Amino acid sequence: MYTINGEVSIEIEINKSIFICHLAHIESQIAAKEYIEKIKSLYPDATHNVSAYLAGKTGEAGHYDDDGEPSGTAGLPVLDVFRKNSITNFVCVVTRYFGGIKLGAGGLIRAYSKSASEALKSLEVVPIIEYKTIQFSFHYPYLNNIENLLNGYEIIERSFTTDVKLTVKIPISDVDDVTRKLINLTNNMIIFYN
Repeated sequence: MYTINGEVSIEIEINKSIFICHLAHIESQIAAKEYIEKIKSLYPDATHNVSAYLAGKTGEAGHYDDDGEPSGTAGLPVLDVFRKNSITNFVCVVTRYFGGIKLGAGGLIRAYSKSASEALKSLEVVPIIEYKTIQFSFHYPYLNNIENLLNGYEIIERSFTTDVKLTVKIPISDVDDVTRKLINLTNNMIIFYN
């Protein structure tokens, strides 16, 4: 799965209707709902404020709202843009100001999909990385070599008593490799904690 970095707002015109798409990274359903309400409050006179979001590392929590457009012609097409790209942890609100020309069901689907797609193209898409925190202790002489090995990883906590104790945040995909290197680097003179 992937997510987006940042926030963007784009505006497009289709058959005299104005579509304003706001897209942002979120971490929870609550944040998504708050964002939707914030955008709606910016455009209280809009004809429609269509929304969609997915939250969770696999996109397990999500929702879409057609906001008065014919069922399945607005919120679902917006959501589908992100599902097809395996994107989660986002919220998208497409505000429509009706321009006097009816678009029909197919036209609405294309217009809302295009709005979401254009917004998505303007943000960086990044993989979702799952992390694990590992904790271990070792003798002082190994400190410099271990810190060099851990360069690029987040050291959450350091404790200096009779030994050095570190708590490190590492991508799950790297844990086995880093653990093996730590064991080799210290000649198995390292203690791992659960």
